[in-house]
Amino acid sequence: MNAQELRTEKLGAGYGERAVLRDLSLSFPAGKASAILGPNGCGKSTLLRALGRLARPRAGRVLLGETDIQTAPSRELARRMAILPQNPMAPEGISVMELVRRGRAPWRGVFSLWSPEDEAACGEALRAVGLTEMAGRTLDELSGGQRQRAWIALTLAQGASCLLLDE
Repeated sequence: MNAQELRTEKLGAGYGERAVLRDLSLSFPAGKASAILGPNGCGKSTLLRALGRLARPRAGRVLLGETDIQTAPSRELARRMAILPQNPMAPEGISVMELVRRGRAPWRGVFSLWSPEDEAACGEALRAVGLTEMAGRTLDELSGGQRQRAWIALTLAQGASCLLLDE
């Protein structure tokens, strides 16, 4: 899938009565890695939540290409954007491969069979993060860094052109 620019237009976001972001317009170039840096509590995670449609903006909008992410169908957005939150949760006892396979959900129907494309995407994602040999291990058996790499593999297997990673 072709990479598309992700941008905000006059974005406002916050929690309850507390505004964290006000009138924020910025863009992330397509096909480039971008980092959001700043001290704890400055709004980085709030921005990422709004960029990933995990929090509804109070004002303004977030666009992926020309699509307002608030109005995009969830499956379409999941094919274009992958999100890795700061503290992801997985079922107890899940293997690395089972986790990575979940990244293929946007491309599969309810009753569709596992395809060669799904298998290739998962294998390539595991190779990219150096966890091919650990595919059968459970997440509980991995170090913190290995566990984080397994989650990154899930986002890579998703095949989206836009990846949002929170720390």
